[in-house]
Amino acid sequence: MQKRHTDRKVYFRELEITSKEFYIGYLSDFTELTPKSRILEVGCGEGGNLVPFAQLGCRVTGIDIAECRIKDAKAYFSEISNHATFVCCDFMQYPVPCNEEDKYDVILLHDVIEHIPIKEPFLAHLRKFMKPKGVLFVGFPAWQMPFGGHQQICRSKLCSHLPFIHLLPNPLYKLLLKTCNEEKGTINELMSIKDCRTSIELFERLIHQCGFSVADQKLWFINPHYKQKFHLTPRLLPHWVWKMKYIRNFFTTSCWYILNISHK
Repeated sequence: MQKRHTDRKVYFRELEITSKEFYIGYLSDFTELTPKSRILEVGCGEGGNLVPFAQLGCRVTGIDIAECRIKDAKAYFSEISNHATFVCCDFMQYPVPCNEEDKYDVILLHDVIEHIPIKEPFLAHLRKFMKPKGVLFVGFPAWQMPFGGHQQICRSKLCSHLPFIHLLPNPLYKLLLKTCNEEKGTINELMSIKDCRTSIELFERLIHQCGFSVADQKLWFINPHYKQKFHLTPRLLPHWVWKMKYIRNFFTTSCWYILNISHK
């Protein structure tokens, strides 16, 4: 287990830096970010991704189901912005805005979709929060990539450093985790992620079913967040691998999509 998994302030700062360096510029190619912009992050954690948007004067809202994360987000943001709202709730129970003005110009969904068991209703609900010309930014690890099972959260060095173990059959994977004395809560979380696994092909089928169109896609061989985590230079997947369905999942550490509401 890495320090960022126990010291959440470290993780908050890492997300803040990555968001400022990569997300702001990327999103600015598709929408203008101004003090009038309304930004929503679903599954915001402590809210690190939202800091650069708040610093631009945008009105930011973060939603997370974990009360401890929202508590920390409010504490961290107390000295950053007066225009930040954080809500602890199940997003599927969060009310849809009554008018277009209260909907969002930008919605962030970062490392969340791979944790959602029933994805189609979730994405359909998310769509209702977007303004007609709003954009949805989704980032997630392709399931088959070396650490697509989030096994890096394990306490044992063996499990946390072994690539591809999440692709083992369920009984073998669970046996390995138990043998390494992982806590029951960690095992349950990892098995849940395995059940919710998200490949590129699955995600693309879902977004079209839910009425989204793809404005842009980036498949990263070296995730931009790895610049903060491991001091690695971000690198996109070569296009010849990019085009190889199913195979590309094994090499894509992060998938980025800019989505619009399809008006067909």
